[in-house]
Amino acid sequence: MEAIVRADGRQMRLIEGQEFEVGRLAGEVGDTVTFDVLMVLDGADVVVGSPVVAGAQVTARIAQHGRAPKIRFMKYKNKVRYRRTFGHRQSVSRLVVESITKA
Repeated sequence: MEAIVRADGRQMRLIEGQEFEVGRLAGEVGDTVTFDVLMVLDGADVVVGSPVVAGAQVTARIAQHGRAPKIRFMKYKNKVRYRRTFGHRQSVSRLVVESITKA
């Protein structure tokens, strides 16, 4: 069974046992979180919500907290020898899908 959920401002297609990353969530490692289900796919049976599927739920466990790879960017102005480099690392949570239920 697969589900399309809304998490962290984007839509993701998930199956049971899959690992995925979202922006840092409040909670400790081992806690469970639930997500809104937009669509459930079970073989040939497809249930589409408007906007969410009533009674459907995806439960995931927080596996770890960490940081994403560093993104580097820079400012530059020609003819005046101005260069400035910046970097950013986003805090993320790695989740593991434990169960997908449909109504």
